[in-house]
Amino acid sequence: MTLIVHGRASSSNVQAVMWGAAELGLTVERRDVGGKFGGNDAPEYRALNPMGLIPTLEDGATVMFESAAILRYLVAQYPRSDFCVTPQADMWAEWAKGTLSRAFLLPVFWGYYRTPEAERDMDQVRVDFRTYEGLLGMAMRQRGDNKWLMGDRISLADIWAGHLLFRYFTIDLPRDVPFGLQAYYDMLCARDAFQTHVMVDYSELKGRLAF
Repeated sequence: MTLIVHGRASSSNVQAVMWGAAELGLTVERRDVGGKFGGNDAPEYRALNPMGLIPTLEDGATVMFESAAILRYLVAQYPRSDFCVTPQADMWAEWAKGTLSRAFLLPVFWGYYRTPEAERDMDQVRVDFRTYEGLLGMAMRQRGDNKWLMGDRISLADIWAGHLLFRYFTIDLPRDVPFGLQAYYDMLCARDAFQTHVMVDYSELKGRLAF
């Protein structure tokens, strides 16, 4: 059965879900919703997701929204021996979603990239960018000499820690790349699923606070 994910390709949460699904070997049909495509308020979409946000997953009769919940569902519903599922992986995934990702998305990506230039607080952006890099350093210390954050298998911790790294490495801000991060990112960039679903042009979002 083909899964359906509703959401635009430039949404970081959609990217995380699509990347995770691809790493699980799942076939997914993505349908454009949100941003310039609209559709969030259509009655048929609100029937699936009363919040009107993206992404939303349809798996037969099962409908899920909230990206972290979607990924946990997919990992549980379609388990793979090469995908790490442990309490520690869940713990680090929660941290990467709730702390690490948030430290980039709101203060840096929205505060800098999505804010019109005349309205940016660059002093604050620089402070927030350094804070995010400090958290990335924590993730790399957890990884240590391992291939993945939790050892020799990919996990949701990697999906949530890695899904914003394309933006981190391509946003036009000076970087102080934490030790080990470049090698980790290079490994992600070599994966077809990451290239397809995460290394996506996001220029349509520049200077846009509307969506």
